[in-house]
Amino acid sequence: MSPEDYADSDPTLASSPPEVSSSHRSDVAEHETTMAALKAQERALKQQIETLQANYERTLRTQAQGLQADLSRLMRQNLNELEQRKQTLQTEVEKLERRQERIQAEMRTSFAGVSQDLAIRVQGFKEYLVGSLQDLVTAAEQLELVPPEPKPSTQSTPSATRPGRSRESVDPFADFDQPEKDASTPLGFANQRFQDDTQQIRNLLDQYRLRPDYYGPIWQLRRTFEPVHADRLSNWFLAQGGRGAIKSMGSRLQNVLIASASVSILRALYGDRVRILVLANTPERLGEWRRGLQDCLGVSRADFGTNRGIMLFEAPEPMAQRADRLVEMGLLPLMLIDEAEDKISLALLQFPLWLAFAPDPLNPTPDYDFYQ
Repeated sequence: MSPEDYADSDPTLASSPPEVSSSHRSDVAEHETTMAALKAQERALKQQIETLQANYERTLRTQAQGLQADLSRLMRQNLNELEQRKQTLQTEVEKLERRQERIQAEMRTSFAGVSQDLAIRVQGFKEYLVGSLQDLVTAAEQLELVPPEPKPSTQSTPSATRPGRSRESVDPFADFDQPEKDASTPLGFANQRFQDDTQQIRNLLDQYRLRPDYYGPIWQLRRTFEPVHADRLSNWFLAQGGRGAIKSMGSRLQNVLIASASVSILRALYGDRVRILVLANTPERLGEWRRGLQDCLGVSRADFGTNRGIMLFEAPEPMAQRADRLVEMGLLPLMLIDEAEDKISLALLQFPLWLAFAPDPLNPTPDYDFYQ
C-alpha cells in the first residue's frame, strides 16, 4: 500500500504535516526492504535445505551401494575360500583312502602288516599240530597193524577181540576196518575212505564248478565254486579220507563255501544221516557260519538246533558228546572247525569225519577276523 493510499484511507494522515507523512513512508519502505530480504533469505534457506536433503539422500544411496558391494565381495571371497578348503579336504580324504587301500593290500600280500596277535595264533596252531602229530604217533605205535598168525588147530576158534583203547589214543578208523561191515552204513563209509565214490565225488565237484544251480534243492550247493575250492575239497575227500585240516581261504565266507560243498556231497552220498556240527568259540563267528550255511545250502533256521541237521557249538566237549550220541544212533557226524580255533581237542579226532581250516603261515590274513 502506497503512502497515497494511506492518506486516502485515513483522514488524519491527509491532514498531517508533510514531515510526518515522509517519515512514515520511509519506515514502510524500510519494512518492505526487510520483508523482501527475509523472503529472499527464506528462499535461500529452503533451497539450501533441499540441496542438503538431496546430498544426504545421494550420500545414503552411495554408502548403501558401497556396503552392498563390500558384502557381496566378502561373500564371494568367503565362498571361494570355503570351496578351496572343501577341495583340499576332498583331495586329502582321497589320498588317505588310497593309502588305506595300499596298506591293506600290503598287509594281505606280505608280512609287513602281520600283528603280534596273528603271530601268536600261528604259533599256537603250530604247537597244536606238533602235539596232535605226537599223539597220533603214540596212538599208531599202540596199534596192532599185523594180526597174529593163527595157531594151527583142528577146531575153529573164535576171532580174538580187539584190545580196548582210551579215547585220546584211538585211531578213528581202527574200529571200522572189519570186512563184514556194510558199506552203506557210517562205519562202512569210514572203512572205504570214499574209494568206491571217487567218480561220483569228482562228478559233483565238476557240477558245482561248471554247472552251478543257484535255485537247486535244499542241501545242494547254490553258489559259484571255483577251481581252487574244488582242488582243496577233492584233496580232503580223496587224499585225506574226509578227516583233516585244509589251508584256509583267508575269509570265513570262503571257508564256509568249501564246508557247504562238503556237506552237499556227503548228503548226496549218505542222505539225511549226515549231521553237521560246527565249532567256533564266539557267538559272532557262529552267526557267520549260520548265515553262510543258509546262503550256500538253502537251509532255514528250522534246520539248526539240537538233533537237527546242523548244530552249533562254542566248546569242543559238548560237541564231542553230541557226536558220540549221533554215532550211537547210527548217524554220521561231520565236524566243521573254524580257523579261529587255535587248538583242536583230541576228543574230536576220533570221529571219521572232521574238517578244520588252518591259517596259512606263508600268506597271513590279518583282516580274517575282527572279533579278536
